[in-house]
Amino acid sequence: MRSIDSGVAFMFFSSMLSALNGAMAKILGSDMSALEIVFFRNLFGVLIILYTLRHTPPTLQGGNLKLLIWRGLFGFSAMLFFFYTITTIPLGEAVTLNKTSPLFVAILAFVLLGERLDLKGIFALLIGFGGVVLITKPFDAEVGIAHILGLLGGFLAAAAYTTIRKIKHIYDSRVIVLSFMGIGVVIPLILFVIAHFYSPEGLDFLLAKFVFPVGWRIWGLLLLMAVTATASQWFLTKAYSSTKAGIVGIVSYTIIPLSLLFGFLLGDKIPDLATVGGIVLIVVAGLMVRKG
Repeated sequence: MRSIDSGVAFMFFSSMLSALNGAMAKILGSDMSALEIVFFRNLFGVLIILYTLRHTPPTLQGGNLKLLIWRGLFGFSAMLFFFYTITTIPLGEAVTLNKTSPLFVAILAFVLLGERLDLKGIFALLIGFGGVVLITKPFDAEVGIAHILGLLGGFLAAAAYTTIRKIKHIYDSRVIVLSFMGIGVVIPLILFVIAHFYSPEGLDFLLAKFVFPVGWRIWGLLLLMAVTATASQWFLTKAYSSTKAGIVGIVSYTIIPLSLLFGFLLGDKIPDLATVGGIVLIVVAGLMVRKG
């Protein structure tokens, strides 16, 4: 029981900090590209994690470097697409699209792992992707690359979360977070160099030119993002390591109302009925596919 309680608490704090992080990313989006936000957030985060590892070395020895790297790649890609979505559409919608990850987990488990998908699971998937349709409004002229990348971010987040369950017993939670943030520093540097020579408009979410941030406000927000992001990732990793993924996943949906609130405070429009309906359907579907 104590394990379940700690997992729930860890996930709630992770969701709260993540919603706050999204709000800060939205504020910074008017001054920086999503790729720059990801780069600086992870750069500060790496320094924080390295300090904690030096202060208290990990006791787990590892043993699956390949899977650790994949976790980092999936996590970085999911973050980049998520931040781009945050800076282009309302915060609540962006977060909800990212929270389609449980639906993708169910599909991946069925296709790749041969896990059984019963009628309840199929019904949940239909409900969830019906919610996606209500939010994205695919036949509306307003739908664009941001909604597509939001869904792709949810898929990649599902892959990243799955790897945590595979390596939690062999890697310290800080090392797992470091793999994600370290890759989130190296790959943007490569993309900045490429963008310096080649940056087509249609790929601005991926190939953005580096512009050095100016001003205490921007640097203060970046540093605060790094602190809250590192704490959020640590809480998330501890949550999935403390109790069953299904229980933790239910609590993770608290990020949606928190994000809607932060988005409203930052000037997002109140969601229309279709969007609200879509959010509700995705949450219901996500809870249905969770396994305790």
